[in-house]
Amino acid sequence: MFPISHPEVGNGGLGPGFNATGCGSCHAQPAILGSSPGPNSPQVPQPNPQLAAAMGATNIIPPFITASGPVREARFIHNPDGTPDGGVHNLFNLTGRMDAPGCSLAQPDFKAQLAANNVIFRIPTPLFGLGLVDNTLDSVLKANLADQADRKADLEIRGRFNLSGNDGTISKFGWKAQNKSLTLFAGEAYNVEMGITNDVMPNERNGVSGCVFNALPEDSHSAAAGGVSDVDAFVDAMRLSAPPTPVPPTADTIEGNRQFDRVGCSLCHSETLTTAQSLFTGISNVTYHPFSDFALHHMGENLADGVSQGVAGPDEFRTAPLWGVGQRLFFLHDGRSTDLLDAIQQYRSRGSEANRVVRRFNELTPRQQQALLDFLRSL
Repeated sequence: MFPISHPEVGNGGLGPGFNATGCGSCHAQPAILGSSPGPNSPQVPQPNPQLAAAMGATNIIPPFITASGPVREARFIHNPDGTPDGGVHNLFNLTGRMDAPGCSLAQPDFKAQLAANNVIFRIPTPLFGLGLVDNTLDSVLKANLADQADRKADLEIRGRFNLSGNDGTISKFGWKAQNKSLTLFAGEAYNVEMGITNDVMPNERNGVSGCVFNALPEDSHSAAAGGVSDVDAFVDAMRLSAPPTPVPPTADTIEGNRQFDRVGCSLCHSETLTTAQSLFTGISNVTYHPFSDFALHHMGENLADGVSQGVAGPDEFRTAPLWGVGQRLFFLHDGRSTDLLDAIQQYRSRGSEANRVVRRFNELTPRQQQALLDFLRSL
C-alpha cells in the first residue's frame, strides 16, 4: 500500500519508523481485514510479511519476528528511568534505503530490552464486522454486562469497560479496548504501524532530522491528495465488512455450544448483541453474534503484559470476539499459541477471572471438550 518513502503528491510514503508496509501485511488471515498471516495463509506470498518489510535497508530482524511466527508489534513496559512506557517501538526504519538518503535513525535495541524483560507483543486483531460493534449503544453493552449477575458472581467474573477520557463513553477497539472509534483505530494504525501521518494523528512519531521526506500529513483530505483519505477508506472497509460466517451447525457443534454455555465461557463471550439505527446501509437494528461483551477482564499474571491503556490495567484485556476464531492461526494477544486447547489453558493463573471457567472446562469429559473445541472452530 505504501511501499516507499520519498517526496510525492498523494497519500504515499512510509514514515521514518514502521512495522509493516501495508494494512494487508498484518490483516490477511483468512482474508484482507483478518488477523496475522502465517505459513498456511493463502493470501500472502511469504510466511511473515514483516521479513520483507525490513529489506532494502540496514534493519536487523528482531529475534521475535520469524518466518513461521505471527506478525507482531513490540511495546516496552518501562522507560529507561523506570516510568511506565507501554508504547509501540517500531521494528524497522528507513536507514540505508535508496529512497531515504541521509536518514540515520537507529533501530531500538531489542536484544537489550528482551534481556531486561521489557518487551511485550501484540498481534493484529481481526477487523471483520466492526461496523456492527461501532454501532452498538453503550446501554446495550452495559445491560449485557449486568446480565446473569448471579452466575458471574459464582464464577468470580466481574468485568468493566474502558472509557473515553473525554466523554466517558465506552471504548471497544484494540486488545485493551483502548481506541474509542474506528477512525481513531485506523488513524493510529497508519501512524504507529506504517509511520504514515494523517488527519487523525498528524505528527511524525520519529521526526528525526534527515528522515522526514514528505509534507505532513501524508494521508489527508487535501486537494493535493485528491480529496480522499486512505484512513477514511480503511474505516469504511471495516465499517461495511460483513462479519465472519459460521459453518452450518451439526449435532457435535450444537453440543459444543451447550458446553460452552454450561462451563461459563458465554458469560464473557456473549453470543448476541443488537445495533442501533445507522446512516450506513446494512447495520441498523441488526442482531449479530460477536461472542464478546467488549468489556475488560482480569486475565491473571500469566497473560499480564504490564501495560496500562486508559483504565485497562496490566492484566486486563478486552474479551476477544470469537467470531471467525476457527480460521485464525495464532491466538491470545501476543500470538503465543497456535492451539485452541492450549489457549484456553493459558487463561488460568493467579488473578484471572477465567480460573473457575477453565477448571469447569477441565472437568468435562474428553468428548465434551472436543465438542466445545469443534464449536469454536465452526465460528
